[in-house]
Order: sequence, then structure tokens, then C-alpha cells
Amino acid sequence: MLEKLKQRISRSRVIAFGDREIVTEGLNLSFWADISHRSMTASWPSFIASVVLVFVVLNAAFGLLYWVGDQPVSNVARNDYLDYLYFSIETLSTAGYGDMHPQTHYGHFVSAVELLTGIFSMSVMTGLIFARFSRPSARLLFANNPVVSIYEGQPTLMVRFANERHNMIGNATARLWLLRNTITREGQTIRRFNELALLRNEHPALALSWTLYHVIDENSQLFNLDADGLKAASVALVVVVSGYDVVAAQTIHARKSYDHTDIRFGQRYADILENLDDGRIRIDYGKFHDTVDE
Repeated sequence: MLEKLKQRISRSRVIAFGDREIVTEGLNLSFWADISHRSMTASWPSFIASVVLVFVVLNAAFGLLYWVGDQPVSNVARNDYLDYLYFSIETLSTAGYGDMHPQTHYGHFVSAVELLTGIFSMSVMTGLIFARFSRPSARLLFANNPVVSIYEGQPTLMVRFANERHNMIGNATARLWLLRNTITREGQTIRRFNELALLRNEHPALALSWTLYHVIDENSQLFNLDADGLKAASVALVVVVSGYDVVAAQTIHARKSYDHTDIRFGQRYADILENLDDGRIRIDYGKFHDTVDE
């Protein structure tokens, strides 16, 4: 019984979907079976720390192999472990300063294995670093809160976001999804998702800001739902934006999720545009997340 409990705890993982955390259990996924995905999704501090750790462990192991041999390397003054560790670093990185070199069959064998390991590890690290830098990413700033207010005489759900890079995102498309708990005829509670219709879901050239509008009418999934109704159905919103970044020449994607507690009724976004006297337009991103009563 205790052993089964330990296995269950060891297999538990916490996965974050936006602001929501999900605990998964019973999935026995080996760390090495998905090492490429883990390397791509890890944060930069974690990735660099892992690279440093692998570098230190490999050099420490090969330095120990040299040290236990019978003088496998020439010109080692004190025959200390640190001398062999420095030699291992030179060999693994293929630097080879020349003052120390293998002088026995054992030393040549260990250095040959280390050279192969160094070439392989350098190639893998180079590929991972290039993939992380070249991976397309969107710098979109989403408002902290969706708002529901009157627009064109109808109650409307609005979500505002902006392009932080101010470059051109061509053929940008946006989709707004509603997630809610529903009860089937059998009395089972399931999580369903439906796409909410937008007044405009395409933007020819997204460079500054864009506000999405969903009219809450009889055909809307949000019709007749107030804050209490959203809470009872555990409603969540997901915004998905994609487009073609003309600078990176790649398709980029961005998403933002909101909980029902983030939706503000009876409020609208603060105006961030101002016409200057010289004919230019001023955008104040300091008020981007602000909302005011309608």
C-alpha cells in the first residue's frame, strides 16, 4: 500500500493553463523520452543551468578517468585531480592548448571517447540554442480584464490587445472561445468549449492595438449570464491570435486565457489614443489595462 502511494505521488505533475493549475497523476512519462520538448519549453535560466550542470558533470567524470590512470597525460606537474579536470575541459571543448597531451594507450582511448562526447554535446547544444532563438514568438500585450458594456446599442464583450513590437503582423486573425461546465442528460458534468462570434476577426495589418467585440444577443452563449451565472458555470475565455510577422517572415501565435472573475461588467476600456496638435497620434500604454465605468 505504501509503495503504491509513493508511485502515485512521484507521478503527480502540476500543469499550468493560463491562471489555472491542473494536477495530473498516473502518467509515467520518462524524463529522457521527452528531453527535446523539455529543453525547448524550459526557461532560459533553467536551460543555462542545465547546460552548465551537464558540462561540469561530464568534465568531472572524464577528469576522474584520467586521474585514476597511470600518468595517461604528459606534462602534468603535480598529478593532481584539478590538472586532469582542466585537461578534460580543454579536450571536451576541443580547445587543446598543446602543453598537455595523452601519452599512453589508456590516455588516448579516454581522450578519444571524450572528443566524441564533446562533438556530440556541442552539436546538440548548438542546435537547441539556435532552435530557441529562431522560434517565432509574438509580443502581444493583452488587457488584464475583458469588459462588458454597451456598444452600438447592444451589450458587448470586449477584449483589447496590442502589438508590443509595433512591427507589421499581416493577415492577423483572432478567435475567442468560451469554456463552461455543462450537465448532460445523464447528469454528468463536462467541460465544453464554443467559439464566440466576433464583429471582426481579421486585421489586415496589426501594428498597434486591436479590440475584439462579441455582441451578447440571443445567439450568444453569454446571453442572460451575469457574474453569478458565470461563476456557476465556471466560465473561462481563451483568445487565440495568429498572423504573419513580416520581419521574421514566420507565422506567429499568441493566446491569453481569462477566468470568469476577470470579466468586468458595466465598464469599458480607458481611451489610450490622443490627437496631438502637430497631427500625430499619441498612444498611452500606461492606461492600456485601465477600465472606467460606462
